[in-house]
Amino acid sequence: MTTPARSLNFIEHIIEDDLKGGLAPKKLKFRFPPEPNGYLHMGHASSICLNFGLGQRYGAPVNLRFDDTNPAKEEQEYVDAIKRDVAWLGYNWDQECYASDYFSQLYDWAVELIRSGKAYVDSQDAETMAVQKGTPTQAGTNSPFRERSIEENLCLFDEMKRGLHPEGSHVLRAKIAMDHTNMLMRDPIIYRILHRHHHRTANDWCVYPMYDWAHGQSDYLEQISHSLCTMEFTMHRELYDWFLDQIIQPDLVRPKQREFARRNFSHTVVSKRKLLQLVEEKYVSGWDDPRMPTISGLRRRGYTPESIRQFADTIGIAKRDNLVDLSLLEFSVREHLNKIAPRVMGVLDPLKLVIENYPEGEVEWLEAENNPEDESAGFRQIPFSRELLIEKEDFKEEGNKKFFRLALGGEVRLKNGYIIQAVRCDKDENGAITCVYCTYDPKSKSGSGTEESLRKVKGTLHWVSAAHALPVEVRLYDRLFTDPTPDSHKDVPFLSLVNPNSLEVIQAFVEPGLAEAQPEDRFQFQRMGYFVVDKDSKPGKLVFNKTVGLRDTWARLEATENGG
Repeated sequence: MTTPARSLNFIEHIIEDDLKGGLAPKKLKFRFPPEPNGYLHMGHASSICLNFGLGQRYGAPVNLRFDDTNPAKEEQEYVDAIKRDVAWLGYNWDQECYASDYFSQLYDWAVELIRSGKAYVDSQDAETMAVQKGTPTQAGTNSPFRERSIEENLCLFDEMKRGLHPEGSHVLRAKIAMDHTNMLMRDPIIYRILHRHHHRTANDWCVYPMYDWAHGQSDYLEQISHSLCTMEFTMHRELYDWFLDQIIQPDLVRPKQREFARRNFSHTVVSKRKLLQLVEEKYVSGWDDPRMPTISGLRRRGYTPESIRQFADTIGIAKRDNLVDLSLLEFSVREHLNKIAPRVMGVLDPLKLVIENYPEGEVEWLEAENNPEDESAGFRQIPFSRELLIEKEDFKEEGNKKFFRLALGGEVRLKNGYIIQAVRCDKDENGAITCVYCTYDPKSKSGSGTEESLRKVKGTLHWVSAAHALPVEVRLYDRLFTDPTPDSHKDVPFLSLVNPNSLEVIQAFVEPGLAEAQPEDRFQFQRMGYFVVDKDSKPGKLVFNKTVGLRDTWARLEATENGG
């Protein structure tokens, strides 16, 4: 039985139509063009997967191009982080390019615009130019400098390049039409003065191209066939094409800009400005804080490249913006980790349990399956002894009919071990239970094949041997924001919606076999969820981050709060 072919998305239909219309397959070329002014987030992941996925589908090259035209906000740190993230997601780029590679060519083309009377230096301030732009329903008015002579414009633009004028004193504008129905076509700015150090060109330049001027021309220089961007650039397409018209040569591929809807995600923000604010104001520990929606944050949280790619494929691309519930991303990682994560036992909130009829000082090594989803994962040995640690929530003095864990007089099976029965417990002066005393059935050992080992009991508990338990730090994470759309409220600052309980740090205990675990090693703590070793770990002091629970507890909580 053959698997049905996946239906094409609307971008792929555009490409297919272009191929049918005469575009040679070998001329297909794509690019991912981030600005290095922050770390990549989940929205970028969708764009990465789209562009590189098209490259894989059509056997076409994909460039990684950094839109580094604003030295005031861009840093080498961000360049390095972006390269790490794209590579970690599993993609290889054809060429590593920078808009700054083309500064000389972009400048020369701007000079040609001046020579042809299609650009001029405007010496007004930004506020005045904004007013002159008009409104969507009212035409703009011409700048008093619009009719400067070509010679004066050339001279001023050269002086701007040589650093002879301060920031804000002049800009270079394209001369199109101030009454154009598309406000972006009303003499857009092409260059502005910035006396800033650039991470690649140092202090070589004092004028920097605007995005609209640099982007399409860079696509053209790299011979990108399809320039894919999000919907907010739809109105920019006309300007993109106008700029290309000024430089295009008939024997070269003309890039085609097409737009797709950006994805917004529940309980988080993806604005780089707001993410930077979270970092700078210490709401999170950094760009890679596991609560952040950045790719590096997801990686540190324990997400896998496969799960993020699967998530991007699931949500697909569309022509309308929409809100994607984070539960879908959690489902993707849960599904993948279930296949690959070794099973171990870890107790997060320990309660001492003593098996009174188990020999004192005896240690038994039980065999446990590493991953029932993967036969090749094999088995491990875990120590069993008279004194164990179990979860506090797994014991009650009296349990009702729906409580299938341990209660006085009741029986449960210890995972991979024996059936035990609780007989009594100790309490402190506040009435809190401090220790549970049990007996065990020596013939009930899991896998022994005895009649007693086959006896069914309602509950199975995980545990660790108290004498062998490895103490570890565990960081439990929740949604970063309490509101599903934290940046959609005009009168409510998004920072006021930060979840004060998004991080809880506890000491837990795990199997001793985890002592040699390394950062980014992922595990399923049986019955508790998926966890990953954090980079803060040191020899003898492991730190685990909770990636996701075994079930979608957040969705159930929201349903309860909403009366579901």
